[in-house]
Amino acid sequence: MKEEKRKHRKSTEENERKAVNKWKVSFIILLGIILGLAAFFFFRATQQREVIQYDTQPIVQREGEPVLSINSNKEQINSLMDFYLQNYQADSDVEYHFQLENQAMLTGDFEVLGAPITFYLYFDPYVTDNGNVQLKADSLSIGTLDLPVGQVMKMIEKSFKFPKWIEFDPDEETVLLRLDQFRMENGLFIKAEKINLVDDDIQVSLYLPQDKEK
Repeated sequence: MKEEKRKHRKSTEENERKAVNKWKVSFIILLGIILGLAAFFFFRATQQREVIQYDTQPIVQREGEPVLSINSNKEQINSLMDFYLQNYQADSDVEYHFQLENQAMLTGDFEVLGAPITFYLYFDPYVTDNGNVQLKADSLSIGTLDLPVGQVMKMIEKSFKFPKWIEFDPDEETVLLRLDQFRMENGLFIKAEKINLVDDDIQVSLYLPQDKEK
């Protein structure tokens, strides 16, 4: 009888030790997972993001008085842009279109997972202090896809050919029309003075090249 009690006690103690060991192992594994996750999130939080450097051209100051001030409207500007883009994209396999309505609209097609997608990206235009034009993205229409504007702007920038005087900033969701870097064939500069799309009032000034002003 005593021998049976001793064996039972021994068996109970072994079971208790096994249970304790299992809890220890489980606790160590859980602690390891927690420490691993903490280290991972600390690394991600302190890791520096890659900074993308854009080639930004210096501002070209337009000196003197404008040689010509022009009052225009959306229809006239759209005709000029269509003519310019047709020539500029003549050797390109993909095309985009830009036109002014009550907002500025950029539209075109690019592929997502091998399927062609048509996008409509709407901007609000603003004249900057130096006579350039900033387009601030307002809304995006891209079928049934739910994509952030900044991501779509990155796709657009990579998919299409744009003049060097057009600068994309997907992070800020803006496009800057660097008119100070744009030259007409005769060398004239263009400076934006006013853009009011609702009232169809667009005003620009033309400046002579600096070497011709002297």
